[in-house]
Amino acid sequence: MKMVMAAVAGVAIVLLGIAAYPEDRGQTQLRMAYFPNVGHAIPIVGVERGFFEDEVGDILETRVFDSGPQAIESIFAGSIDVAYVGPGPAINGFLNSEDKNVRILAGAASGGASFVAHPDSDISGIPDFDRKKIAAPQIGNTQDVSLRDALSAHGLSPAEKGGSVIIYNIPNPDIHTLFVKGEIDGAWVAEPWATILEQDLGGKRIFYEEELWPGGEFASVLLIANTDYVRENPGIISGLLRAHNHTASWINENPAETRSAFNGFLESHLGRPLPDHIVDISLANIEITADTKASSVYSFAKKADGLGYLGRHGYDLSGIFYGEGQK
Repeated sequence: MKMVMAAVAGVAIVLLGIAAYPEDRGQTQLRMAYFPNVGHAIPIVGVERGFFEDEVGDILETRVFDSGPQAIESIFAGSIDVAYVGPGPAINGFLNSEDKNVRILAGAASGGASFVAHPDSDISGIPDFDRKKIAAPQIGNTQDVSLRDALSAHGLSPAEKGGSVIIYNIPNPDIHTLFVKGEIDGAWVAEPWATILEQDLGGKRIFYEEELWPGGEFASVLLIANTDYVRENPGIISGLLRAHNHTASWINENPAETRSAFNGFLESHLGRPLPDHIVDISLANIEITADTKASSVYSFAKKADGLGYLGRHGYDLSGIFYGEGQK
């Protein structure tokens, strides 16, 4: 992974905000959701290594989900309390929740997505997407928004809008299948899928997404929470954030042990680990950090809004970061 220490300033702000609520209200569980992706290394490794249990005890219940919208719906339904998601679901969760009670507590990862062209494709940059078949995960997710925004910036548009670029919004395993069959020209995907397409299938990594962002960084995974739970259980959330921040630092200092913990999780939850070199390369392509990269969250919202993903009546992200000005 990119060797940087986790930023603590944002977490400190949240902890100060939580301090206004000194007592927990008898909560006996903390239900946390995350995905089986490299970008979710903090919850995966933190749980595997026992860092979260050290801070919050045996009340932690974990749920492994496949998508951000699934996690958001579960927060809305009251079946989970905190979740690790991309900026798209975090923004939509905030804007669509009752009383704006889904907010960002901390960052978890920056970067970690790439565009990988099929080995038989002549794509060397975004202008070459013209008349090509390009895959990205589900509509509205981080890679989908980035892809569609990049098309617009280069005067291109998707076929469903009358343009020349055919976009397949399908799950990552299906992207892998189409890549094997040669039925797509390339894919905009997160790690470890980008590295799998490159290393296992001979794909050409055309660019890392962070190369398209100012400063070369953007929030790709964020820790969000139901703020009612945060206010009612400040001690639990403080422990969660201590574990989160400690795990981020530990990951950056222990790459080999991180790989072992991540693969242990994959083996126990998905039935098999990834080859060591795939995990190592994937981790090297992502920054594990507690920094929210806040400016990129606002930029992402602007991109999503330009695509019509945030509704027709404008949007306001004031208060999306819990603890700023004690919201």
